This record gives sequence, structure tokens and C-alpha cells, in this order.
Amino acid sequence: MVEQSDRAPLLDWEEIPPPDPNRAGPTPSQPREEDAPAEKSSQTVGTVAGTAVSTCSPASSVTAVVVSGDGSPVPPRTELRGQTLARPEAFGTARHVPFPGLSMRDQWEEKDQIVAVFVVTFDTRSGNMVEWCLPHDINLEGVEFKSMASGSHRITSDFIYFRKGCYFGLACFANMPVESELERGARMKSVGILSPSYTLLYRYMHFLENQVRHQLQCPGQYSPLEAFYEDKKAVLPPSGNGLVTACPTWSVTTINRCMHPEMKITHPAGCMSQFIQFFGEQILVLWKFALLRKRILIFSPPPVGVVCYRVYCCCCLANVSLPGIGVSVPELRPFFYINVADIPALETEMSYVACTTEKIFEEKKELYDVYIDNQNVKTHRSHLQSLLRLNAADKEKYRKLSEQRQTLLYNQEVDGDCTSSEEDLFILFFMELNNRIFQTLSEVAGSTDPTLTAEHVRAMGLDPQGDRSFLVDLLEVYGFDITLVIDNLCCT
Repeated sequence: MVEQSDRAPLLDWEEIPPPDPNRAGPTPSQPREEDAPAEKSSQTVGTVAGTAVSTCSPASSVTAVVVSGDGSPVPPRTELRGQTLARPEAFGTARHVPFPGLSMRDQWEEKDQIVAVFVVTFDTRSGNMVEWCLPHDINLEGVEFKSMASGSHRITSDFIYFRKGCYFGLACFANMPVESELERGARMKSVGILSPSYTLLYRYMHFLENQVRHQLQCPGQYSPLEAFYEDKKAVLPPSGNGLVTACPTWSVTTINRCMHPEMKITHPAGCMSQFIQFFGEQILVLWKFALLRKRILIFSPPPVGVVCYRVYCCCCLANVSLPGIGVSVPELRPFFYINVADIPALETEMSYVACTTEKIFEEKKELYDVYIDNQNVKTHRSHLQSLLRLNAADKEKYRKLSEQRQTLLYNQEVDGDCTSSEEDLFILFFMELNNRIFQTLSEVAGSTDPTLTAEHVRAMGLDPQGDRSFLVDLLEVYGFDITLVIDNLCCT
């Protein structure tokens, strides 16, 4: 079992000039993640589901690195399965920026993205409350509970992704001991933002971490947050339609990048490797539920940051790049962190992935199809029970995935090849698997004899017997008019 560490420390931020793009490998100050020792006395890099997290003793310090361009010291072009892909050129030399934790590239690229910034505090008499926000007239009802997870009083720091109406939020929480009877010995705050997209929120995490620490030490000083909002504020539409986008569509260009381990600490798109290592072969079980657009709920006690990454990764398992596939099925929407106040919203959702720290959700079986507690995946739906069992084809897929990963790590170690990453490998593995399945189903459905045979099933990488129930559900969910014929047993 992989050693786990769910702590999300407040990192001291220092902006460092980008590495020489002509160098073939990481610099000495940027060790590869696989080279890092499992344990250190002052800093432990733990491999967990959702992120690579550094935990530090009070006396130690952590430096997070910002680089320009795509963050990878690699040649400007790379080959992937016969395709020539252009990499973005480096943005330039890092310079002084007004907001700690934001690179010049971030501030140049991310104009008009933030719709709100806020500070939440815990009051010993009133409980969680919004202490300050911009704009002043925005509706932040419920944000005080979304940005400070239930049970957070037992931890010192955390970060939380959540959904608020048609927006996504990221908040950084911190708990600082104080000598105050009024505050009962502890001061707890969260500083957060709202944005139309969750895929870019990670860029502001270190700024939020610095600001929540500032709010703990100097309560009521909001000028840095005011300046940040004025620089980043979005122009709100006259009336929102309440729609929330699903997991982003992956292109080869966005997938094919190499990220430094330091970026993986805060970038949700760099967590698939740790996610799969955490669940092992069970990842194939989650893959099937995600592809069937089931309602997936993940429980974990605080901290909840890395669990939010598990939500993101579950959504990524269902990526399909074939045009027209999945247009008639419910979107697999990431809710990220939820609490009891979100129950009315969940009651109307047909497909979602969410996480919670509130154990009461386990009893509300009408709200979910799949419940995950640590590495225990279960379902109360009788017709889904067979999907919990791994079959021979599942184990073979996981073996191939593991072999590809070992080959990638070997190439990185021996040849210094950083043209691809574990993130690229995992995302492409499942996308190609999904594409092959739906390509076969589309061809069979469009043929003169729309019959799916055992040979078709094996060609898709599935088990004709073990995946029979999965295939029946898949045909129904995606609306394929196909007859499934396996061992003379027919099911339409």
C-alpha cells in the first residue's frame, strides 16, 4: 500500500526564473517525482489519490516553482503515435508580479476569470459566516459551509474545490492557535474565489494560501484581495443559465505536456498517476461506473483537498474524443465538495461525482449509485453488483497500463526523456480505450447486421462473459440499437 499524506500545507511562495529550454532534463533544484525518497525528516512527499502533497515540519520551508510556457524543458515539438504536435513557446522570463503565487503568464492569460473573492470565518457564537466579499452584492449563500468543510476544526490547513450555482470555487482554509478566550484558542478562516471554470482555479491556490495566512495574522486587512479582484474580475452575464460544464474535452495538445512535480502539488490535472496508484486495479471498476454516468459519492474525513482531486480524476476516466458520442447522455458533472445543504441539488442530478466529509450521506442511498469510502467501492443497486468484480480483461488492462508506466519511468530515468508524463499516459490510455469501444459500437450499429459478437467484445478489450452486464447497460445508456449475442444467449 502506498504511504498516504492528505495534508495540504500553506506553501511559502517564491517565483523562480524558468529553466533553460535547451536542457534535456530537470534541473538539480527540480528533482523528478519518482526520484524523491518516500520519507524525509523535514519533508515527506506522499503519493496519494489526487495529488502529490508535501508535508513539512514547522521548521522547514517549501518552495513552489513557477515556470513559463508549458513548464517543461523539452524540445519544441514531439511525436505521438504518428502525429506531430506543436508545443507552446515559452512565455518569457519571470518578472516581479503584484500578487504572490501568480506568474506573469497567469496574469497575462487569465484576465476576466474571477467573479467573486471572499473571506469566511468561524465565529464561536454564529458559526461559519462570510466575513468579507467582492462584489458586495453577489449571492454567496452557502459558501460559508462549502469553503470550510465539516470537521475542519481538527486540521491545520486544507483546500477545497466546490460548486456554487453555475460557478466553481476554490478556497484555502487554515486554523491557527491563538491566546484568546473569545475565540476559544483557535482562529479559523478560509479565503476563496469563484470562477466559471474549475480547470484554471489551481493557478490561484498559492495566492489564496498566502492570503488566508495573512487574514489569520492580520484580520480585516483586505487590500491585497481588493487589488486582486479589481485585476481579475469577470464581466458577469446579465442572467446566468445555471448550467455547469462537465469535465473539459481533452485534446492531444492539452494532454501532451510535461509538468514538474512542484506543479503537481496544486494542479488537479497532474494527479491521475497518484489516483490510479491509490486505487490499483479498482480503477477499472470506477472507470465502468464513470462511463455509465452513475452518481458517484466519495467519503473521506478532512482534509478534503486530495479527495476533490479524486472527483476530478473520476470524471477524466470517461473522456471520449469521438465526435457525436455521448451527446444524448447526462454529463458527468463534478460537484467536488458537498454538504447536507446540497441535498436538494443532488436530488435532481442524474449523473455526478462528488465528495463529502459528512458520514450521514451514506444513509441517503437515494442520492447516489456508488459509494466510495477510502479504497472500498460499493453499490446498493443490485443490477450494478456484478460491476464490482474484476474480470480477466480488467486485470489485463491494468497489467498493460502498469507496463506502459514502467516503460515511461525507465525512459525518463535513463534517457532523460520528458516529452511525455504519467499524466499523459493515463489520460490517453483511458481515452483510447473508450474511443475503441465506441468506435466498434458505432460501426456495428451502422452495419447491415447490428449484432455484437464475442469477437467484437474482445476487440474492444472487454470480457464477453464478465462484462456482459456492463455492455447491456452501456448499450442502453448511449442508445445503441444493437443485439448482443454471446454464447447463443441473446439480449437486446
